[in-house]
Amino acid sequence: MNGKEALLWSIALPGFGQFLNGKPIKGFVFVFLECLINVQGNFNKVIIFSFHGEIEKVILHAEKLIKSDFYPCLYFMEKLNAWKDAGGGKERYSFLPFVFAAYFVTVGCIYSSNFRIFGILFGPVWLPMLCVIPGMIVGLFLKFFIKSQYDQRVQN
Repeated sequence: MNGKEALLWSIALPGFGQFLNGKPIKGFVFVFLECLINVQGNFNKVIIFSFHGEIEKVILHAEKLIKSDFYPCLYFMEKLNAWKDAGGGKERYSFLPFVFAAYFVTVGCIYSSNFRIFGILFGPVWLPMLCVIPGMIVGLFLKFFIKSQYDQRVQN
């Protein structure tokens, strides 16, 4: 199993990457947590309302998810874990894009009920998803910047 394949399966359902990496206990824990959070937070209902453009209903039903800063961090930590267990992420500071994506998604969750982009209220599903992009970009930039500074000091 390569890191990219484990990461993609992990995106499909958190825990699958761990199962495919031969880590069934980790996989079971992540699948269990995903199901628990999904059921407790009405996540499927929230996703369906989002796809139908019913953002006000999303905000009403996503109260538990919005208040939970825990989920984005768990979600991205699980992705990093599946990727690393499959042999990815050997490069120094390779965790930074995942960490900053989690930070940005958490901020997106916090402001999702009232933050508008060009007058559009994206809500608790779409705004956090959009926040992945700048989070990954910042994480990649910091990874390359810090790594280059480290490499430069090692060479001197």
